[in-house]
Amino acid sequence: MGVIKPADSRPSAGSGSGTWAGASRRMLWVAIGLLAGTAGGGWVSAPPTEVPVINANLGPCTADVTVTDTSNHPIYNAKVHVTILCGFMNKRKSDLEIGTNSDGKARFEGLPDKLRKPPMEFTVRRGDQSKSVMNDPALDCHPSFTVALGKS
Repeated sequence: MGVIKPADSRPSAGSGSGTWAGASRRMLWVAIGLLAGTAGGGWVSAPPTEVPVINANLGPCTADVTVTDTSNHPIYNAKVHVTILCGFMNKRKSDLEIGTNSDGKARFEGLPDKLRKPPMEFTVRRGDQSKSVMNDPALDCHPSFTVALGKS
C-alpha cells in the first residue's frame, strides 16, 4: 500500500497567483490602470453638469451667466430673465427666462447683434434678491457675467 501525502495548498510556481511573480504582475496591472486613469490630464471624475441653454433665434450673439452667493458658491435654479425688443418700431418682444444649473450657470444663444434701444438688461433673481446687468451687443456680442446675490 502506498503512502498518502497531504495535498499541498500552495499554488504551483507557474500559475502566477499567490506567488511573488503573480503579486508583481497584479501590481503592474494596477499601475497601468492608474496611469490610464490620469492619461487624459487628471483623474476620471463625474461629467460636468450640462449648462441649460435658451435660444432666442434673433442673431449670432450669446451671453453666459454664472450666479453665485457672496461666498462665491454657485446658486442652483436662480432665474435669469431678459426682454428683447427688436423689429420695426420695437414691436417684436421676446421674454426669455432660464434657471441655472448646480454650477450656477446658464446660457443665452441667438441674441441679436444690433438693438434700436440698447442695452439689454439681464435680471437675476432668487427669492427676494435680485440684481441686473446690462449688455450692448454691438460692443460685446459674447459677454460672460458673474452675478453675486446676497446681502451686500
